[in-house]
Amino acid sequence: MLTGQELLNRARSLSNRSEDEIARGCGYVGPSGRVLRKGFYKALVEAKGYKLPSSSSSGGGGTRGRQAEFKTRVHGNGNLLIGHAYTRRLGLEPGQEFRIELRQDSRSIWLLPMNNEELKVAEVGSEPDQDTSKDPS
Repeated sequence: MLTGQELLNRARSLSNRSEDEIARGCGYVGPSGRVLRKGFYKALVEAKGYKLPSSSSSGGGGTRGRQAEFKTRVHGNGNLLIGHAYTRRLGLEPGQEFRIELRQDSRSIWLLPMNNEELKVAEVGSEPDQDTSKDPS
């Protein structure tokens, strides 16, 4: 991603193209191929000499993307998505496996790690429901 004078020069040279093509040409493309317009526009403003206040509480000044809203909805296909903001906040890693436990009394869903289950349950402060229907063999 270009910044500063390099960004201004490249954007100027691409000025006869669409906004998305200019942003792409300056390297403002996410891992999925989506154009990162907000980051591009912010970098342009800063390259022009304007200092923008940081929205980051850590003082990093980088683009943070969407903020966690702590709500979700069931999609039309019946899936329930838990986004990256939540899995990152919990320190979860790709490939980790969980047991899904449905709590009918509170209408809640619990994700219990397959390894180290007792530790996570203790951190939450409650015991998981005992499943007595398992075959002892």
